[in-house]
Amino acid sequence: MANIIGAIASSHTPTIGFALDANKQHDAVWAPIFAAYEPVRRWLAEKKPDVLLVVYNDHVTSFFFDHYSAFALGIGAQWRVADEGGGARDLPPVDGHAALARHIGESLMADEFDMAFFQDKGLDHGCFSPLSIMWPQAEGTWPGAIVPLQCGVLQFPVPSARRCFKLGQALRRAIDSYPDDLDVAIVATGGLSHQVHGERCGFNNTAWDRQFLDLFENDPEVLLNMTQADFARLGGWESAEIVMWLVMRGAMPAKVDCVHREYYLPSMTGIAVALYEPAAAPDPALATRANAAQRAHIAHQTAGAEDLPGTYPFTLQRSVEGYRINRYLHQLVRPDFRARFLADPEATYDEAALTPAERDMVTRRDWQALIRYGVIFFLLEKLGAVVGVSNLHIYAAMRGESLEDFQKTRNTRAMYSVAGKDAAGAAGWNRADAGPQS
Repeated sequence: MANIIGAIASSHTPTIGFALDANKQHDAVWAPIFAAYEPVRRWLAEKKPDVLLVVYNDHVTSFFFDHYSAFALGIGAQWRVADEGGGARDLPPVDGHAALARHIGESLMADEFDMAFFQDKGLDHGCFSPLSIMWPQAEGTWPGAIVPLQCGVLQFPVPSARRCFKLGQALRRAIDSYPDDLDVAIVATGGLSHQVHGERCGFNNTAWDRQFLDLFENDPEVLLNMTQADFARLGGWESAEIVMWLVMRGAMPAKVDCVHREYYLPSMTGIAVALYEPAAAPDPALATRANAAQRAHIAHQTAGAEDLPGTYPFTLQRSVEGYRINRYLHQLVRPDFRARFLADPEATYDEAALTPAERDMVTRRDWQALIRYGVIFFLLEKLGAVVGVSNLHIYAAMRGESLEDFQKTRNTRAMYSVAGKDAAGAAGWNRADAGPQS
C-alpha cells in the first residue's frame, strides 16, 4: 500500500523562485532562504519519495473566474510550468502520477468531497516556487512525480479551515488505501502573513506567524475554529491561503514530530518552511482492515456496472488516456476550427498529433470504435452535427443497426441533432423533403 512518510509546509511566494533563478545563494539578503530549505532538500534526497502531493493555489494563471472550483485535483500524466505574464521559468515539466491521482479522486468523491478534476494546465509559482528549491532536478529530470491539488482561495467564499482539515483526513484514507507500494510526502504551500492589495498592502505579523506554527504542530483544533476574517486580521488578507496547510495537517497523524522549522521575513511575505514526520507507526493489522474497507467504499457506487453489456463509463482513467482525441474533437465548438476541419481534416490531425488509429476512426466516423477507444459520446454528437449526421444515425451505428431498424425500437421516427439552425437546415436528413434515412 502507499505510505505517507512525512509532510512539508512551505510558503510559495515568487520570491523563492526569483532567488533561485537569479543565483542569489551567496547574497546576504537571500542566503537565509536557501539555508532554510537545505534540511528539506537533504530529507527528500534521503527518503526519496515516489510522489509529492502538492497542495497549492493558482494565482489567476491557469484557473480563471469563468469556472472557479473550491478543490481541483490534477489527474494528468505531466505538468509544465505556467507562464505568469513574463515568460515561463526555465524548469522542465514534472511527471504526474495519474494512477494515484485517479485513486485519490475516486476516494474523495466516495467521501462526499465534490471534486473538480483538471489536466493540461500549467502550474504557477504556487507549486513550482517551493518545488524548485526543495527538490532539485538532475540533468533536467525531477526526482519523482507529483499530484497537484489546487485550492480556490482567491474568490470568496472559500473553504473553511475545518473543511480543509477534513479534506486532509480524506486524503490520508485515499493514499493509505492505494494498493501499490509508494512512498508519498504531502507538501502544503502558501502564507504566511502577507497582504498584497489595498492600503493595508505590506502588512506582516511575525508574532502571529510563530504562534501559527506552534498551533499548527501542537494544537490545530484552535486554528480550525478560526474564521477567514480571523486569519486576515492577524496575518493579512492573502494569508487566508494558510488553510491549505491544514489540508496537510489533516493528512498527518494527530501527533507529529517537527524535524525542521525555519522562518524568515525578507520583504512582503513571511517565508516559513517546516518538515514533519509521523510520531508513531500505525498498527499494520488495523491499517490493513481500514484500507480494505476504504477500497470497498470507493467501489460501492459503481459495483456491478462492469457487467452491463455495451456500456463504457467515462472514468478518470478513460479521461486521461483519451485526453488527446477528446481535446481535438472539443475544438468543433469553435466556428474557425469547424471550417478548417471540413476544408482540410488532415492538417487538423497533424496539429493535434493524432495517432494513425485515431485519424482513421474520425475519418471513417466509426462511432462504435470511438466510444470504445475512450471518446465521450457528447463529442461524437458534435462531430455528427458538423459532418451532417444526426444523433439517430450515431445511435443506430453504435448498436450495429440500420437507421430504419433502430427507429423501429423507438416510439416515433423523430430525427434531431445538436447542430444550430444553419447547419441543421443544410443537413440532408433534416430537409423538409427528405424521406426515411437508412
